[in-house]
Amino acid sequence: MSDAQPVFRHFSDERVTQFMDIEPCVSLTEAEEIIQFHIADSGCRYGLFLKLNHELVGTCGFHCWDQGQPSKAEIGFDLTASYWGQGLMHEALTEIVKIGFDHMKVDYIEATVEQENARSIKLLQKMHFHKHDELVDNLLYYTLTKKEAAGTS
Repeated sequence: MSDAQPVFRHFSDERVTQFMDIEPCVSLTEAEEIIQFHIADSGCRYGLFLKLNHELVGTCGFHCWDQGQPSKAEIGFDLTASYWGQGLMHEALTEIVKIGFDHMKVDYIEATVEQENARSIKLLQKMHFHKHDELVDNLLYYTLTKKEAAGTS
């Protein structure tokens, strides 16, 4: 909960939440609820902090970790708008994908993306995620296997 203020600042920007299933935060309590949600979730979510000044600039990780057969986890990510286009999320997700395959031992990683979210679509394609033809809840659906991920570095 000590990160509630930076989480509030990050998620109160409507550009960050534009393609998420949440509205921009309007109170510190909402930021605390986001933190609590990820603590209770079956996956893991990481804060992305700049090395230079330890400023929170985004989050990424997994939610909906299903350890059945086959095992899978859904990846999620967001970044402060002033850092878009600098390669930070690609760098972070490269490590997150490794965690998914090497430590969580998932068979595949999935992602759902709003059809209008061109930046996230481009990032998933760059990381070799495979786009499926059918929509899932009107969202684009992508998957990545360990074999497909081998070319992401």
